[in-house]
Amino acid sequence: MKSIVSAKKKTNRRYGANLWGDPKSPLNKREYAPGQHGQRRKKQTDYGEQLYAKQKLKTYYGNISEKQFHKYYVEAIRRTGDAAENLIGLLESRLDNLVYKAKFVPTVFAARQFVNHGHVTVNGKKVNIPSYMVKVGDVIEVREKSKQLPIVIAAVEAATRDVPGYLEVDNKKLTAKYTFTPKFDDVPYGAVMEPNLVIEYYSR
Repeated sequence: MKSIVSAKKKTNRRYGANLWGDPKSPLNKREYAPGQHGQRRKKQTDYGEQLYAKQKLKTYYGNISEKQFHKYYVEAIRRTGDAAENLIGLLESRLDNLVYKAKFVPTVFAARQFVNHGHVTVNGKKVNIPSYMVKVGDVIEVREKSKQLPIVIAAVEAATRDVPGYLEVDNKKLTAKYTFTPKFDDVPYGAVMEPNLVIEYYSR
């Protein structure tokens, strides 16, 4: 767990942003990249800005693989409506993301491991695929045998972040109902995200 937290802080510094809104992040006091010359940021090209936006969004959701991230883009532009909003809706619907947002675990990286190890059910059935797409109305639950794990107890009791409005969470039963697919403005990002630039990157 300590290594996950350390890696999270290092990632925040690399992007010069407090990606997950951690109140203890060093970026709250020092907004520059790691290294001796971190204070100097070069002006980026349009391509550089698009690439940066893509890497930042991928990292926020737990360093999703490029192959999988591109699939989300393809699905986002296939759907009707705004492609950037569609992309956010797809990313937010991932099971590991919702386990994290429900505060069942402290980080999205821990959520991926948590789901992988079979600690979660969706509508009463065990699901161990972090990228599983949760549908509106589905109920996520921490399995009975996993509810007393220290990582779960600590995360639920932590006051460092709030549960977003698209989840109805019962902290006693450790259940979370996915009530609606969020739009960009519904997501409690800790840093500026630019999904429109991600769409532009792949649309080149």
